[in-house]
Parts: sequence; C-alpha cells; structure tokens
Amino acid sequence: MYQQQRPYGRPPAGGFAPSASVPGLLGQVLGITGVGFLITAVAAYVFRGVSPIGGLIALFGGFVLLFVMNGVRNNPQVALLWFYAFTFLEGIGIAPTIARYTAAIGPDVVVNAAATTGFGMLVLGGVAFVFSVDWRRFSGIAFGLLIALIVVGIISMFVNFIHPDTYSWLVLGIFTLLTLIDFSRIRSGGDGLSPVQLAVAIYLDGINIFLALLELFGSRGRR
Repeated sequence: MYQQQRPYGRPPAGGFAPSASVPGLLGQVLGITGVGFLITAVAAYVFRGVSPIGGLIALFGGFVLLFVMNGVRNNPQVALLWFYAFTFLEGIGIAPTIARYTAAIGPDVVVNAAATTGFGMLVLGGVAFVFSVDWRRFSGIAFGLLIALIVVGIISMFVNFIHPDTYSWLVLGIFTLLTLIDFSRIRSGGDGLSPVQLAVAIYLDGINIFLALLELFGSRGRR
C-alpha cells in the first residue's frame, strides 16, 4: 500500500553573518551539502533492510537534531558534525521508502530520481545566480504553501482525498521555489545564516525533490 511521503521541515532561523565572499560561501555550502548527500546515500544502502518503524524513529531523531544544530550555530565545527549526524539519520529514515520502490520497480527508478534531482538543483542554482530576480521576496508565500502542504499531508493520512501523484507535483513545485529562494540567500551573502544552516536548507530542498520525483517516476513505472 502506498504511504504518502510528507515533506521534511525547514531549519530553524538564526545565525551569524558569514565572512566568506559569495563564491566562497557557495563553495562551502555545496561542499557541505554534497558530503551530506553522500552520507545519506551510504546510510540508506547500509540500512536498506530497516523496518518502517525504525525509519520513522530515525526521521524523528533527525528532526530533533535540527534544533540541536540551531542551538550550537555559533560553533561551526560542532554544528557541522551534528549536520552530518542528521544526514545519516535521514538516510536511515528514507531507506524503507527507497527499498520499497527498488523491490517493486527496480533500482533504475532510484538512480533516475537521484540524477534528475542533481541536475535540477544545478539548473535552479544557475537560474538564481544568473538572472536578477530576487526570489527571497517570495519567502512568505513559499512558507505558507509549505505549511499548507504539510497539513494536507497529515490529513491525507486519515482521509484519502488527494492522489499521490498530485501531492508529489505540489511538493516538487513548492520545493523548486524554496530552492530558488535558498540559492538567492547565498547569492546575497547568506542573510546572516552560517554555511551549515544554508546547507541544511539546500539539503532539505534536495531530499524533498528527490522523494517527489521518486514517487512520480515510480508511478510511471507501475503503469
């Protein structure tokens, strides 16, 4: 039976202004995020046999670590270690979802979703940096849409009133906008957020886009 995947939350606000230049800040964020995705991939593979309950426990633990990271944001080295612990737990958390699609359709659907996510994030980053649009002006709208999306996801756990594909398209659209906003923050110098906090935001964007694409590709593969 399909279990609707709800989007993960955003990192808590707050932080200090980074001292690096914009290219340096971008390099730091992408480097931290890249290592985080690698850790997630390894954890998802190693714990591919974890039960759905175990996955939920890991996701809850990761949610707690978001607040721990916010509490130690003034110590970048410690915050970075907590971020990598968070990405490890996220890998365990999404392992049952990945295993379910792999068993039902095959590993190609996971590879395709991951490759499309990587390419899409690259394109969105290019759009945010090349064009003069300041996507941060849409932050309030994006946050409101995200809250509405989470509420819809929770309600749909009890009342099946939205098709999984429709929900996945909504996730994809909202996190595409959030990705543009987050890259605009980096372009503007970070908006007072540390590289680790910015990496958390980009990481969560990527994870949610990946899960949405996994459902859409998986749905097409089941037809």
